Amino acid sequence: MVSAPHPAQALAQGVKSVVYEVIGTPFPDRAHRVQQLADLGFTWANLGDEAYWIDQLVVMDRKAYEELIHTAEVLWHIFDKAVRYLKGNRELYALLSIPEVLWDGLDRLEPNAAGFISRYARFDFTVNLQGDIKLLELNADTPTGYVEAAIATPWLCEQKGMESPNHAMKELIRAAWEIEAPDFAACIAYGQHAEDTGTIDALVAHSGRSMTCVDCLDLWIDEGVVKVGENQTITKMFALYPKEWMGIDDGGEAFAYAIEEQFIQLFNPLHAVILQSKGLQAIIWGLHEENNDMFTSDEHKAIETYMLPTYTTPALPRDYVSKSMFGREGGSVELYNVQGKLEIKDEVGFDTSVFFQRVYQQRADLPELPFAHGNKHLLTGLFVLNGTPCGLLGRAGGMITGNASQFVAIGVKAP
Repeated sequence: MVSAPHPAQALAQGVKSVVYEVIGTPFPDRAHRVQQLADLGFTWANLGDEAYWIDQLVVMDRKAYEELIHTAEVLWHIFDKAVRYLKGNRELYALLSIPEVLWDGLDRLEPNAAGFISRYARFDFTVNLQGDIKLLELNADTPTGYVEAAIATPWLCEQKGMESPNHAMKELIRAAWEIEAPDFAACIAYGQHAEDTGTIDALVAHSGRSMTCVDCLDLWIDEGVVKVGENQTITKMFALYPKEWMGIDDGGEAFAYAIEEQFIQLFNPLHAVILQSKGLQAIIWGLHEENNDMFTSDEHKAIETYMLPTYTTPALPRDYVSKSMFGREGGSVELYNVQGKLEIKDEVGFDTSVFFQRVYQQRADLPELPFAHGNKHLLTGLFVLNGTPCGLLGRAGGMITGNASQFVAIGVKAP
């Protein structure tokens, strides 16, 4: 019997994907296209001399897209249940590597209503060439890629005459911030870091609110009161700042105290840090393995189908991934092969496992697609805004999606 080729080898062997089609060729005058995108608000299509944006379009099969939306809807509620299950359990906080400075706030503050613990999040999936969907992680606190998905992707799809499902992202952000009503938005190096600044500016613009944008490093705290400038008090703020760093950064403990004592409301709210920990996937998988009745039979089926076995200890002998519970941009990721030997690790991103524990997850490789400048592995991101799955984000690069990965727009085939 001849087995089917591995997804990474399928294109080379002439096996046609039922899910993806890469269309278009790069425009000869790239500088003109880059300027057009910059005029829309996407100013980092090129990063120095490197091309961050791929001038082609990945088109996804509509049935695969509809299943992806369904997957995200079910998993979103599963993750929400899991956060409420472990709220108040400090042993589990420690297991998830959540900094101790956040524990009092997590215990004392009530999470948002069901489905809205985070109003700004993104699932990252691998969807192979045959359409099998597996969740890799949930970025539920400070995901980037919003400008690429909400602004660049619809325009790029229109250029190719393809449908983009991302148009709803703006209105969902507006609806979320009408409820949360932040007056300030912040990131590190606002006005200097192109991507984070552009993300903040786009979110504020789409919110329709009059807001002040600030650099996180300009904030100061006086007896729990968060201030900026000489004496301007901040009581409601969206911050593109990873909450886990409050356990490490100077001033983090004071900031955590300000949130805990409700001198300031921070968005995403504090409990989003639980969703952000990759250890939560291990908790969910453990509850699934013991057939815990917290999940319905349909939810257990979804966990089995769309999630990967994940553990807080190295329980998988082979074919697995090891990564930090709070790793970002590929930093700390290690891929182990079928012999259980290290095959590849990220050498560029910062290895946050020096601060946070690791998780061990069954390996599910990214599909490999042919682009004009060579084959690349595709990560499929799907935003969840105000509780609604929407907004495809494509990242193309190596077997590990890290800082060197590129943005590629994803459209959907017409019905």
